[in-house]
Order: sequence, then C-alpha cells, then structure tokens
Amino acid sequence: MTEAHRQELSSFTTFRLGGPAPQVTVANTRDELLDFCAAHPLELSGQERTRVLFIGGGSNLLIADAGFDGAVCVVRTTGVETTQTTTTDTRVTAEAGEDWDAFVAHTLDLGLSGLEALSGIPGSVGATPIQNVGAYGTEVGELISSVEVFDRVAGQIRHLTAVELEFGYRTSALKRAQLAAGTPQFVVLSVTFDLQRSDESLPVRYAQLASSLDVEIGTRVPAARVRENVIALRRSKGMVLDPADHDSWSAGSFFTNPIVENAEILPAEAPRYPVTDPLSGAKIEGKTKTSAAWLIEHAGFSKGFSLGEGLASLSTKHTLALTNRGHASTADVIDLASTVVAGVEDAFGITLEPEPTFIGCSIDDGKRP
Repeated sequence: MTEAHRQELSSFTTFRLGGPAPQVTVANTRDELLDFCAAHPLELSGQERTRVLFIGGGSNLLIADAGFDGAVCVVRTTGVETTQTTTTDTRVTAEAGEDWDAFVAHTLDLGLSGLEALSGIPGSVGATPIQNVGAYGTEVGELISSVEVFDRVAGQIRHLTAVELEFGYRTSALKRAQLAAGTPQFVVLSVTFDLQRSDESLPVRYAQLASSLDVEIGTRVPAARVRENVIALRRSKGMVLDPADHDSWSAGSFFTNPIVENAEILPAEAPRYPVTDPLSGAKIEGKTKTSAAWLIEHAGFSKGFSLGEGLASLSTKHTLALTNRGHASTADVIDLASTVVAGVEDAFGITLEPEPTFIGCSIDDGKRP
C-alpha cells in the first residue's frame, strides 16, 4: 500500500477534474484495502471519524474544485477466478480494482458470453454493481450472482446476493446505502458473475446495435462481433477513453434516461421504451422510459453546446455527455449541467437526474439561466 500523501484528484478521474486531497492511499491488494477499511470505520449514529472517499476507475465521479478534505483510497486490487457451475455455465469472480473493459475482453477470451454489450465502458469492476451499469440492452444486475463487500459499520466481510442487492435502473442497495450515509457503507471487494460458455452473444436487444450488426432484435451472433460493434458505436459517441479526444474527457452519459409514470406528458415523437425488471426481465406496467439525449437536443441544446470556449461543453458527438475541453473546472461542468436541466424542465416539464457521483459539490450549485 502506498504511503498516504497529498495529491490532486483530477489525476484519478476521467473528467480530469477535482482538487487536492490531503491523504491519498493506493491499495494494490485485498489486504491493503481491508487495512484501509479497518482504519476508517463508519459510525452511522455519530460523526464519522474521518471523511473517506473510495475511487476505482474514476469514470463516474465529479469532484469539487476545492477537492476532498479527508482520506482517499484508490482501489487497484486485481485477480480473476473461474469456476464451472453447470455443463453450460461458468462463475467468474473479479477483484474490485480490475479494469472493467479488460475484464470483459478476458471473459470473451475464455469463451464466455454475457458481458459483450458492456464492452468499452471505462472504470473498474467494483463500481459496476453500485449503479447497475448498463448499455446496449444489458445491465450487470442480470449477470451478477453476488458481491463481496466490507461493511464499514459492522466491521466485517459480507456476501450479498443479487436479490439483496435490489438492482434497479442505474441503482442498487449499495448506492442507496451510500446516499443515505453520505459515504460508502459497503466497500466492494469482488464481484461474481454467472456467464454462459458460448461463442454466441446474448440475444441482441438494442435497436442501434442490431442495426450496426445488420440483424433482427433477438438474434444471437458471435460475442466477439458484438464487442467489436459496441466499441465502434461507443467510439463514434466519444465514449471510449482517448487522451487526444476531449469528447472522452467526461463521465460518460451525464444524465439517466427519465422514467415517467404518465407517458402522455411526452411529445408524440419522443422515444418510448419499456421498463423491465433487471432480474426477471418482465415488463413493469405503468412506467415508460424515454431518451435524455432526445430531450436535451429538442430543448435546443445541440452537440458541442458550451457556455464558454475551451471550458465545458456537450460532446461534439453525443449530447448526453458533458465534457472538459481542456481548461474546464468542475464549476464549469456544473453550470452547464444546470443550464441543460433548466432548459429541459422548461421545454418538457421533466427533471433530468445526473448519473455521476458528486463529491463536495452539487448540481444545485450551478448558475441557471
């Protein structure tokens, strides 16, 4: 474990934003991570001894320009284990600090399918169950069998099943506990997935992906081909990390797609998608998901919209990403986000919800027009 020292947090986030922290520790092993957790317990009934921030890949964080006045642990643990569970299925467990996309590629190299549509997503394995990461018709909650965590309140390791994790659209019991406590109660140690031993993908569910593959929705194709097409689609939207491409200096999709209970409030031409249970796949009646990107564009915000040259702007490739053009501050990103939220509210009466985790700042800090 590296000795704790003062460091700029911008070096640990894909936004390349965030001020300093007085104590930054890098945990390279499971034991080092557990030592850090033991040294920083959480007491829900009183004040936390020390403010604590855990960082994985930093792809879903927006950290204040003032930084974080507390202890920071950067999780870099590695290791992958596989166990054959049936004649067709394999259970794969990855340590929290494993790079997500490298892990997805590894599972395909092992002849396992299931995660191919989640290719190209930046970040670490440990972050994926917290917000139930999803893309192109697949969510990790469908494939996770359990998550091993350290409970900072109880001071012990626990294994949470998929049912206990209570996955929902971009949320989980882990995320809800973190929001309630204002800091992580459960630190992810490892994640276990149940995958199929097959060269064929899961049935393609997403229309854009099906179109790029030139197949009908519901078709199974080689998983490697799905991965190739997903990465190409993500790159076309600036959603694959590239130091030379400022469209990728972001936290990916900044807003979640709104779920409305009264679809009649949507314009007739607005996209409509069913809302399904992440575990059973059953459609949830009375709820409709729409496209945040469509709402943003039709509220008058075009690709590349900016409040100042060289600062923060919507991606030039995709309106759902807010980006750092090289000289932005966190405050610039928040001002842009607040402007977009206000514009969509005025146009459609729908409030967009941000997807990243805000550290030391809030979207309410923004200067709305």
